[in-house]
Amino acid sequence: MNQIKYDPNASYQENKGNVFVDYSVDEFDPEIIHIRMHNKNVTVEIVNIGCAITGIYTPDRQGKRRNIVAAYDRVNHYRTNEAYLGVIVGRYANRIAGGRFELDGEEIQLSVNNGNNHLHGGFQGFSHKIWSLVLLEQDGHTCRVKFSYTSPDGEEGYPGELLVTVAYVLDDTGRLHLEYEASTTRSTPVNLTNHTYFNLTGFECPTVLDHFLLVNAAYYTEKNAGNTSSGAIKPVKGTALDFCIPRALSAGIAYFKEDMGYDQNFVLQSVPAGDLIKAAVLNDPYTGRLLTVYTSQPALQVYTANYWDGSITGIQGKAYQQHGAVALETQAFPDSVRFAHFPDTVLRPGEVYQAITIFAFGLDNEV
Repeated sequence: MNQIKYDPNASYQENKGNVFVDYSVDEFDPEIIHIRMHNKNVTVEIVNIGCAITGIYTPDRQGKRRNIVAAYDRVNHYRTNEAYLGVIVGRYANRIAGGRFELDGEEIQLSVNNGNNHLHGGFQGFSHKIWSLVLLEQDGHTCRVKFSYTSPDGEEGYPGELLVTVAYVLDDTGRLHLEYEASTTRSTPVNLTNHTYFNLTGFECPTVLDHFLLVNAAYYTEKNAGNTSSGAIKPVKGTALDFCIPRALSAGIAYFKEDMGYDQNFVLQSVPAGDLIKAAVLNDPYTGRLLTVYTSQPALQVYTANYWDGSITGIQGKAYQQHGAVALETQAFPDSVRFAHFPDTVLRPGEVYQAITIFAFGLDNEV
């Protein structure tokens, strides 16, 4: 694979076959790097603030390409990004009740940034950091971009210095691979995810309520009144959370009045270690666009942009409305550090955290 030497004073643009990558430094802010990955059908755009995915352009049945992800119309909005559009979330995605847990006999108190809870790594989690671009590679069949961030010991209350890398890999079949790795100097919980919101119409339709969703999960983790995990694992059968066969998001969304839509963690069907599960399939019948999610992670958070209110104008020139997109966040169970029967999320010195998620793009008439 051809390795591209990153030069902060240059722009790399060279077609190396069916799949290639280019980058440029932002005209107004030299800390910001823009990445574009291409194959014959799909273009992926990324900035290094939070490793945010700012564009995924795919064709519909008529060949019309649209950006199917939520993104800000100005790159400086990623400095704050209260909606977590497109970013890598960590050190621990989702909520930890009270921001408190015990680890190896020590009481840990994290920052509390969501009511009484710790959410998505705290006030300045990985989603708000400037990541270092450390590698670009391409060989005509795949291209790879890798970023790194070192989280210091004590950041947002977490123990240990954590070295994290995230690689985005686009292949010539229309699959975007997200590869996570981390190592630590002290035992610490780690739960990384990507928080991209999808609207497969490219926001031509203002909501995703007509999208059909399948989730390969027979169970979900119950939430309590504080919007954190109760510790109970319950069956989806007979509930509005049953997506074992595809159904429209509109079908059960009204059942979740308190959340104002779907905001639920699904327990994915187990697979042998090292294998990937087909976690979810999202389809827009109007355009024919299809998104299939594969992952090594044990769970999937489905969130339907319940608090969007039109105050964000996206890169498509549209105001983002409630239920305007859906996030499919592959992850560990929320609040795993507080429940011994949940899969362990503590990373210890000498171990390597590894996780893979794949977003595969296509059309429903190709299935």
